[in-house]
Amino acid sequence: MTKAFDMLELLGDHAEGVSAARAAEVTGHPFSTAYRLLGGLVETGYADFDPSTKAYTLGLEVFRLGQKVAHRRGFAGSSKDLLQTLTRTTGESSILSVRRADAALTVLTVDGPQFRTTTDPGDESPLHTSALGQALLAHDANVDRTVDALVLEPRTPQSVTDADELRAKLERIRELGWAGQSEENDVGMNALAVPVFDLDGRLLAALALAAPVFRRTLDELVEFVPQLREAATAVAARMPR
Repeated sequence: MTKAFDMLELLGDHAEGVSAARAAEVTGHPFSTAYRLLGGLVETGYADFDPSTKAYTLGLEVFRLGQKVAHRRGFAGSSKDLLQTLTRTTGESSILSVRRADAALTVLTVDGPQFRTTTDPGDESPLHTSALGQALLAHDANVDRTVDALVLEPRTPQSVTDADELRAKLERIRELGWAGQSEENDVGMNALAVPVFDLDGRLLAALALAAPVFRRTLDELVEFVPQLREAATAVAARMPR
């Protein structure tokens, strides 16, 4: 176990990535041991492997756990002020999420003045039920294959569990430029999300507004699409390339 932690520390010190050979050299482990340890970290999500460069980097599982700790310690985040402005101007909770396997991983939230969000940094929501997940899934380069592989379990009676129905919804999301859901992910909650793209059109994240159904209908949330898109552009400018 200590060797695995040593390997995580090494990956943390090499943000650009490190090869198995280099990892063995730095740690003093035999190549076979370093290769096995790195493979185990990749399998569990604590490391990523790039076949083109043969380099290992820290995985999103480390980020997910770090977010849990950061949230408990009041971590603000580089885009916190942007979400705070979005919440202030709309009066609703804002949420930023990134793709992690078959889920949307919450990385930042700002509660609305009258309602707390139902997700915290480090939490995950299914791609097929949450507005954030649907916004991310709609722009998957292999969306049909991904939908086929998803287990479309319902979270509420309103959740979409039919693959063809989900595909049709994802097509509408691409056409409209936003994803909306009403009580599909959490009973009593509406949410609207837009994708966050960098200047090259690469999908970075998704940004959402969430509101209880008694305060804001989905149609009313749609009125905030311009503000949501403006905030998404600002967030993209601050995210690492």
